[in-house]
Amino acid sequence: MYFSSAGRIDDAGDPPSRPTLLVLGSLVYDDGTPGDYVRGRLDTALALYRTGQVARIINSGNGSADAGNEPAVMRRYLEAHGVNAASIVDDPAGLDTAASCRRARQVFGVREVIVVTQGFHLRRAIALCRAEGVDARGVVAECDCPVWTVVRNHVRETVFAGPRAVLTAVR
Repeated sequence: MYFSSAGRIDDAGDPPSRPTLLVLGSLVYDDGTPGDYVRGRLDTALALYRTGQVARIINSGNGSADAGNEPAVMRRYLEAHGVNAASIVDDPAGLDTAASCRRARQVFGVREVIVVTQGFHLRRAIALCRAEGVDARGVVAECDCPVWTVVRNHVRETVFAGPRAVLTAVR
């Protein structure tokens, strides 16, 4: 993951020109608002969209009602903040990062993408997209998240998600 993502993480203030952003889903609340992590991702996507370099935003996440329909919540947030509805594509079958990357390529025809997620998740997301044939770069999404959840997510990445991603990428 580290080698595959080396040199591919860019500053939000100076992103590469790519036509598509891939915003990875996360917890949304029962009231239809995005949780801390996904809100940080969406705010970063908004900033990148407003540069005019991005034509399309793919919201990829769990579209089931049990999960709160992450892509629908993400769409409402982006539209409420000025993104043209025609610029947003919802991927309700992005049930995990690997599926989001695979579907970006196979379903939505993405060849180049800027992945937007928090730093603890970004290297894995870039590596998985590249393994699917997508030329991925990434931008770190900020998050006003409780410290304990950030620590938990770093542990999850190191112990569980990272090793699983390596196995997925080399399949």
